Amino acid sequence: MVTTRPAGARGIDEILADARGRLRRLTPADAFREQAGGAVLIDIRPAAQRAGVGEIPGSVIVERNHLEWRLDPECEARLPWVTGYDHRIIVFCVDGYTSSLAAVALHDLGLHRATDLIGGFRAWSAAGFPTAPAGAGTATLAPGAAPGGVTGRRSRPGGTGRSRPGR
Repeated sequence: MVTTRPAGARGIDEILADARGRLRRLTPADAFREQAGGAVLIDIRPAAQRAGVGEIPGSVIVERNHLEWRLDPECEARLPWVTGYDHRIIVFCVDGYTSSLAAVALHDLGLHRATDLIGGFRAWSAAGFPTAPAGAGTATLAPGAAPGGVTGRRSRPGGTGRSRPGR
């Protein structure tokens, strides 16, 4: 049963279109070139998705539920290399939908050069760019991310098990 949308609410198609309007999204070829030039590919897929199709060598795995904590330069739970706001970050998911929303969340943190991969991992793989089996050790697992194929309870982004990192 569909109810009437509340005033001010937007559908996901509108939210996604607005997010993509804020980004200069990259094709797999562009992302490959930028990765070779120092950009960081961030894989936000959960372990079960990575287990099924693999990973991109050289990427950093930061599952979606930890993304903002790991990449906020002012957060105690950030990754050690996140030392400022000028990093070139290219987010990817399976098909390039969730990654658009995630990249805009990084913009909201001030990471103005963040973007995402058009078509996600599937497009990267279909274009013939390098992939590796999940858990092959070619990608870096951020704290809290499970290796491909491993599921189960993990700690919160701050690693303390508390409800909010750093609190």
